[in-house]
Amino acid sequence: MGRWAIAVHGGAGVDPNLPQQRQEEAKQLLTRCLNLGISALRSNLPAIDVVELVVRELESDPLFNSGRGSALTEKGTVEMEASIMDGTKRRCGAVSGLTTVKNPISLARLVMEKSPHSYLAFSGAEEFARQQGVELVQNDYFITEENVGMLKLAKETNSILFDYRVPLETCSAGAAAAMDSTLKMNGLPISVYAPETVGCVAVDSEGRCAAATSTGGLMNKMTGRIGDSPLIGAGTYACDLCGISCTGEGEAIIRGTLARDVAAVMEYKGLGLLEAVDFVIKERLDEGKAGLIAVSRNGEVTCRFNSNGMFRGCATEDGFMEVGIWD
Repeated sequence: MGRWAIAVHGGAGVDPNLPQQRQEEAKQLLTRCLNLGISALRSNLPAIDVVELVVRELESDPLFNSGRGSALTEKGTVEMEASIMDGTKRRCGAVSGLTTVKNPISLARLVMEKSPHSYLAFSGAEEFARQQGVELVQNDYFITEENVGMLKLAKETNSILFDYRVPLETCSAGAAAAMDSTLKMNGLPISVYAPETVGCVAVDSEGRCAAATSTGGLMNKMTGRIGDSPLIGAGTYACDLCGISCTGEGEAIIRGTLARDVAAVMEYKGLGLLEAVDFVIKERLDEGKAGLIAVSRNGEVTCRFNSNGMFRGCATEDGFMEVGIWD
């Protein structure tokens, strides 16, 4: 029998001016989800069940950018994506372009277990969801008043950043203030960046690793944009050695095949989990900003990031538990 471990995240790249109340709400949600996963691991649920359970809980709370509370496209709609991977046999499932599926992570698991494919997207994924009888809701279920305001600000900020014909004085005070931000993620000032992709990794007492990631994507993204979260090897990866879920600048994570690289340097260079994660964060992101959570089959757990903060929490069987945002 091995040692179980678990980690959760709510996104990398945090506005340093985030109100204290929002910080406390985030930590409370992470703690609740961590405790949910701990209870499941203590009950000997397999790691793959644990990561789905925890991510479903995160998707159901509007605080983070997944499921209800997802970031909005340029058209003001929600297009969600998710992936899940069982390290035991490297089985995986992924979905993109979801507009009515209440819990994208569970549809990703159904793709893994009930279809001959690994990845379904847009109308095909929605049709598969109907065939499988998963819970569907109207698109406006996912839209929050806060995100409607964020989309407006992101559009105004983009007009300042990328259209120099727009005089600064014609833009709202909020957009002008965002323009002054020196911290940026995905080209947007961090004050209008919606980073809060969610993820969970776990290793159970049998040494089985699993990973799951879910997101609404970028605020004001082009319709049809696919990020790193549903891409196996980029945003999510699990094998017999480890499980990884990434968050941050999706295009940088995709270019660096970040999640798979952690497993690769463990396998090919013989590095331990902590060394592998440090190596990948330092050497594989170029100028990108991102973070990740990871577990090993030996019951190790770590959270690393090079961005300005990451919503995260982790726990191990020996009683260690930590929830944090900043360095």
